[in-house]
Order: sequence, then C-alpha cells, then structure tokens
Amino acid sequence: MGVEIERKFLIKNDSWKSSADNGVQIKQGYLNSDKNRTVRVRVYGETGFLTIKGKNENLTRQEFEYEIPLDDANNLLELCEMPIIEKMRYIIVDQGNNWELDVFEGENKGLLVAEIELNSEDHQLELPAWVGEEVSTDPKYYNSSLISNPYKNWDV
Repeated sequence: MGVEIERKFLIKNDSWKSSADNGVQIKQGYLNSDKNRTVRVRVYGETGFLTIKGKNENLTRQEFEYEIPLDDANNLLELCEMPIIEKMRYIIVDQGNNWELDVFEGENKGLLVAEIELNSEDHQLELPAWVGEEVSTDPKYYNSSLISNPYKNWDV
C-alpha cells in the first residue's frame, strides 16, 4: 500500500527563489474529487500520471501513482472536472529536505503553497525563512478543492 505523509505551508516572502530549480509546468485535473477519495490526472512536464488518493487522516493518506502515456493524460484531462489546475512547481533543497513549491496560475493565480513529504507525522522539521502558516489540514488548500472554490473567489 502506498502512503503519503505531507505537510503544506503558505509562503511569506520571495527568498525561496534564490534556492529554487528552474521549475516545471503542471496541469492536473480530477476525475473524482470526493472527500473520501480523489482520482487525479497530471501532466508533469512531458510525463503523464494517474494518481488515486484516499481520505486524509491527519497528515497521512493512501496514495497510488502510476505513470501513463502522455497522450492518454492529455486526453483524460478533457474528461476532468473544471477548471484544470495549472501551476509551476519548483524544487528547493533546504537542510537535506526536498520542498515542492507550487506557484498557481489560471483560476488560482496568486496562490503559493509549499509541500514537504515526510517519513512520519512526528518528523521534526526546521522551517526555512520563507515558510509561513501551516495549512496541512485546511481542506480549502487541497488541490481537489481548488476546482469548486478557486483562489480567485477567496476573500483574501
């Protein structure tokens, strides 16, 4: 069984940019965005993926991810709930940890979220200076929630 343990944070300043890689374009959509399970299609650069995730239990959930042909992924995106999630993902290595920082585009332009996958929920983590408020358990920051309530509609 695949398991994902992930924490999510907002970004409080632009100092992450000096440590980030060149980034990769991501387009993803949801064939099913039910709160108990999601089925996601993702085009990550030039690679397609199909991912099934279970319900969050604190910071942990089941996750099964499979590479699929790029043409299949692009065709499946057309079947997904709208809008499609568009973002640039940057990898930042800080103190031996790989952070994924997403800069959202399209309907969610203006939202920046950093994620880190951990080996256990009680993993002690020293946060980089650019990391702000933790939003790991706030459902409105789940990518699957950004379909029905995109960032452009938030009162921020």
